[in-house]
Amino acid sequence: MSATISARRVFSPSAVIAVLCLGSLSGALMQSLVIPIQSELPQLLNTDASSSSWAITATLLAAAVTMPVSGRLADMYGKKRVLVASAAVLAVGSLVAAMSSTLAPFLVGRALQGVAMGYIPVAISLVREIAPKDRANSAVAMVSATLGVGGALGLPLSAWIADRYSWHGLFWLSTVLALVVLALTVVVVPHVSDGHPAHLDVVGIVGLAVGLSAALIGVSKGSTWGWGDPETVGSILGGVLVLLAWGAYELRHGDPLVDLRISARRPVLFTNLAAVLIGFGMMAQSIVMPQLLQLPEATGFGLGQTILQAGLWMAPAGFMMMLFAPVSSGLLTAIGARVTLSIGAVVVSLGYVASLLLMGSPWQLMIGAMIGAAGVGIGYAAMPTLILDNVPAHEAGSGVGVNALMRSVGTTIAGAVMAAILTSRTIELAPGATVPSEGAFQLCFVVGAGAALAGALVALLVPRLRRPDPAAQQPAGDDADVAQTVPVGG
Repeated sequence: MSATISARRVFSPSAVIAVLCLGSLSGALMQSLVIPIQSELPQLLNTDASSSSWAITATLLAAAVTMPVSGRLADMYGKKRVLVASAAVLAVGSLVAAMSSTLAPFLVGRALQGVAMGYIPVAISLVREIAPKDRANSAVAMVSATLGVGGALGLPLSAWIADRYSWHGLFWLSTVLALVVLALTVVVVPHVSDGHPAHLDVVGIVGLAVGLSAALIGVSKGSTWGWGDPETVGSILGGVLVLLAWGAYELRHGDPLVDLRISARRPVLFTNLAAVLIGFGMMAQSIVMPQLLQLPEATGFGLGQTILQAGLWMAPAGFMMMLFAPVSSGLLTAIGARVTLSIGAVVVSLGYVASLLLMGSPWQLMIGAMIGAAGVGIGYAAMPTLILDNVPAHEAGSGVGVNALMRSVGTTIAGAVMAAILTSRTIELAPGATVPSEGAFQLCFVVGAGAALAGALVALLVPRLRRPDPAAQQPAGDDADVAQTVPVGG
């Protein structure tokens, strides 16, 4: 299905791409917005630490469920409509959080901020349509890189605002930012006539939401509740069973939320498996390094930085992701997306190896973080390119949304694994006060390197990209939107 712009284009493709980058960056920023104030949330919201931890979990769960749903809605009703709706939800969620002083409305605001992350996969799928052909790879790379950049820049920015002003200022700022994104999306982004008439799979949405939420809650809370606790086991097992039932329903549905037959195709399947592993690699770095930077020097290996200083040491990693977007674009053009994805994963692994060897000072650890971030920038651009090259045009938004979901699954698993490692190997800093041991941090780096390297190997299992054969006829059936192809290399 070819997309057409229904109205005269007023703004240049570069302006549209810039707006899509800003919107995606704003959505990604919400992930790390509360990290600097997480320890203070119980007092700020008059609640306990266990309850306040949902401020991060609510955003994570909402984003995980929303991204494939937003992609599907974009395929059905047009991408601009979903982008505008996502930006509006971000503004409302930020406003609710800014005006909150108790836990319940604050969590509602945080969940709405997670819902707004549906902007990102839709922006990635749209930018491929509106960018000039010779700039399509670089445009996809730039928008994809904002996923990591937003998270990396959010930590120092939010720490500075919370330290200098009020914690409410974090959410007033995100409200203003969301309103700017909303206005720019309405005015600058063109309406592309790419809607595909279909019925909304409400049962599929509910099944995915229930199954994913239960499973991810169990994984993310396992270290707190205990991995053998009936609540943890029941949550994970129940979520998996619901997802299995959901999958069976989707396979029988004539117009499913997620076309699992397309998802099971080898190029899509292995790209999504690689997304889980590379998402794991990215999140492990984001969790482990700030803790090591902030650990007291009295431990003998801690680096004694404040949370603001730790954020500033991590910030260059975010810029590395953006700087390597053009590099990724060049690699995509020269050697293909599958090899580019594998190279990115290898670089992420090398970043962990460097971090393992450079734990002696903040600037050394920053180098390791920058190497890993360069790999994330390369890999995150290649993943949506592989998806868009291997799904029908009317499934583009849904395909990229599922891929984004897989990255979220990887980050959730990484959070659980790193927390388990850091809490299982501890030393006593003072009577009654324990902190992770040096060996725990080293093991985290080794596990992160292993996950990223596994992602590199999985990426190589993706079949080589194929180029349309002009002499071939259009195939019938489920693959009607994908032209018959002949091999062309990487």
